[in-house]
Amino acid sequence: MNAHAPAASGSILKQSSAVWAIAFACVVAFMGIGLVDPILPAIATSLHATAAQTELLFTSYLAVTGVAMFFTSWVSSRIGAKNTLLIGLALIVVFSVLAATSGSVWNIIGFRAGWGLGNALFISTALATIVGAASGGTASAIILYEAALGLGIAVGPLVGGLLGSVSWRGPFFGVTTLMAVAFIAVVALLKSSGLEKPTPTRLSAPFRALRRPALAALAATALFYNIGFFVLLAYTPFPLGFGALGIGFTFFGWGVGLAVTSVWVAPMLTARLRRTTVLKIALPLLALDLFAAAVVVRSQPGLIVCVIVGGLVLGVLNTVLTECVMEATDLPRSVASSAYSAVRFIGGAIAPPVATLLADAIAPSAAYVFAGVSVAIAFVVVVATTKVLRRVDDGAEPERVEAEAISAGEMV
Repeated sequence: MNAHAPAASGSILKQSSAVWAIAFACVVAFMGIGLVDPILPAIATSLHATAAQTELLFTSYLAVTGVAMFFTSWVSSRIGAKNTLLIGLALIVVFSVLAATSGSVWNIIGFRAGWGLGNALFISTALATIVGAASGGTASAIILYEAALGLGIAVGPLVGGLLGSVSWRGPFFGVTTLMAVAFIAVVALLKSSGLEKPTPTRLSAPFRALRRPALAALAATALFYNIGFFVLLAYTPFPLGFGALGIGFTFFGWGVGLAVTSVWVAPMLTARLRRTTVLKIALPLLALDLFAAAVVVRSQPGLIVCVIVGGLVLGVLNTVLTECVMEATDLPRSVASSAYSAVRFIGGAIAPPVATLLADAIAPSAAYVFAGVSVAIAFVVVVATTKVLRRVDDGAEPERVEAEAISAGEMV
């Protein structure tokens, strides 16, 4: 048995308007990850681009997000969480408009990189702020954050499919509108009190954080795990062979599965099992699912099943890994989040172009074999570092730490 269920049952829904404003913005931000999924084939056709070129829409976005996240805690600790969130949202609005009005795949790739910068400033700061401001303790806050992630990832492909069935430009304009609403909500509802007293952190803090064995182990796990995540998300639209709407509905099912398991199944498992044990169960399951996708890659029904099953497993992994990072060290949560997220997103950036190149050079199944092997490596990392991850299995946080998490506001 493991005693780190949410501190106050049912309290996850009893949050301030500021927390809900950030959560809404998180939903829209995560929509941006899956939004382009259904329109990749349409962009390739309309702009005379290759599959490998369109996959760079993910790579530029994720690579810049990953690199920028090394520096987000330094930025937020100097200008405050609210300002960092607003700058991030504003950048996403600007670059999504530019992407929507672009006439070249290379321009869109560049604008997605700018989008990634805004995403980095927003996401890393949002996680630390929600953990600091949400009621019910760290576990409830992380579940709320993962719920926003799951809902955004679920809705993103659906919105992308619906708007993309009209024009590939439609999803970009949709994100622009929703992010503008999120910007206004954060301005209106997130008060400065409690958020404008940051303690400046060193520029090198996230890099130094990765010297901590536990955080380094989790970051390495996330790097290889995220390769599997983004091969499934970014490469699958091509072998599926659907139009924008079909791809959107397929990944809507994937995202719903991810949201359900991240909010309900993951807490049930971690209430009964050690977090590292859950990882040791879920990672092999994801690897097997990806190897199954390699076998059935030419079967639409088979590939759809693998996508949805993958979403169910990914929801558990996302929540448990995030909880582990928040509990693995005594570092400020914003620093730990920045370091971990940076490495994680760099793994995601590697996945789409490598998967496409392998598929073109060998066979479509090779992309999923690459993904499955990467997730298997993540499993090996967890097994090999179980001893240094003991802290994440220690149970509930001390009351003093819980109180600080609830009242701090600015986790820097």
